[in-house]
Amino acid sequence: MSKFNRMHLVVLDSVGIGAAPDANDFVNAGVPDGASDTLGHISKSVGLNVPNMAKLGLGNIPRETPLKTVPAESNPTGYATKLQEVSLGKDTMTGHWEIMGLNITEPFDTFWNGFPEEILTKIEEFSGRKVIREANKPYSGTAVIEDFGPRQMETGELIIYTSADPVLQIAAHEDVIPLDELYRICEYARSITLERPALLGRIIARPYVGEPGNFTRTSNRRDLAVSPFAPTVLDKLNEAGIDTYAVGKINDIFNGAGINHDMGHNKSNSHGIDNLIKAMTSEDFKHGFSFTNLVDFDALYGHRRDPHGYRDCLHEFDQRLPEIIAAMREDDLLMITADHGNDPTYAGTDHTREYIPFLAYSPSFKGNGLIPVGHFSDISATIAENFGVDKAMIGESFLDKLV
Repeated sequence: MSKFNRMHLVVLDSVGIGAAPDANDFVNAGVPDGASDTLGHISKSVGLNVPNMAKLGLGNIPRETPLKTVPAESNPTGYATKLQEVSLGKDTMTGHWEIMGLNITEPFDTFWNGFPEEILTKIEEFSGRKVIREANKPYSGTAVIEDFGPRQMETGELIIYTSADPVLQIAAHEDVIPLDELYRICEYARSITLERPALLGRIIARPYVGEPGNFTRTSNRRDLAVSPFAPTVLDKLNEAGIDTYAVGKINDIFNGAGINHDMGHNKSNSHGIDNLIKAMTSEDFKHGFSFTNLVDFDALYGHRRDPHGYRDCLHEFDQRLPEIIAAMREDDLLMITADHGNDPTYAGTDHTREYIPFLAYSPSFKGNGLIPVGHFSDISATIAENFGVDKAMIGESFLDKLV
């Protein structure tokens, strides 16, 4: 019998809590990540008021310097720690895959100088549309449509760009290149980037609307990922007939593997929380695991280096946390974590190699406090032990610490 009948894992995308021990091995715009600290720098530079996460123990997590505006609780209502990444990467897929028990020993391919002509030419031949060569480099997603959106509206050319992540992104105005066509082109791009030297984690459709000077990206984004290279704990649960619910881009990140209930894409973090609560309160969800990604922290504020917006986004989540807790049953467990950092005060626009916070709460808890510092994959091992399935490649369960 499961200790917790249902487990809910919420990933606050990019909400790191301080540089990892190996952070200087990872570079951001030529600057090593060793001084990055997403939550710490937001708290210090623009203030942070997250009383509900603080109550769970966010301010109690061990750090060299305490979070400036998030006090430690003398008697928190939950358990807290920070977790270190083992895998060689600091991107979304690497983080999520490790959270589900995989060890990525060879990072995906990245293209700091843009994609080779061979890839662009194949996409042109398939789509019948030219590719704007000047956009073919690491680019901010909002800047690239500002710079090349007017040209796309005139010519119908494709805007293909990348980032510091192992991704190929195609931006398209919805009135110029219909969504169905954009998705079809992305599916083709996915089919030609499955092997080295162009093994990409994701192909991302980036539709937008509006007029020059006032373009807006829409919620019709689609992520086409590669499937995990080995079974994750999601697969183990699915094979055992246990419900697995995906909220937001989780289904995309795992290419559907191990997921038997997809709640769909989020239009915003708030919409994602609505979808999570909808799953939690469903009469059909009696036993199993839900996995939610809230991406606005990363996509709207981390990459755009907007600490004020990032702070406000954290405030919004914290204000809605009581609603999530109210939807829990007595034998539910809520876990809140991240997948990497993205310090909005740091150099460049890339993710940062950081510890991730981990908070756990259940109405059934009799105790509270700190869990020893561990690794991303320990989350998956804990889930596996709770539901009585085999763990994946790596991870050590801390289920016995949650009492």
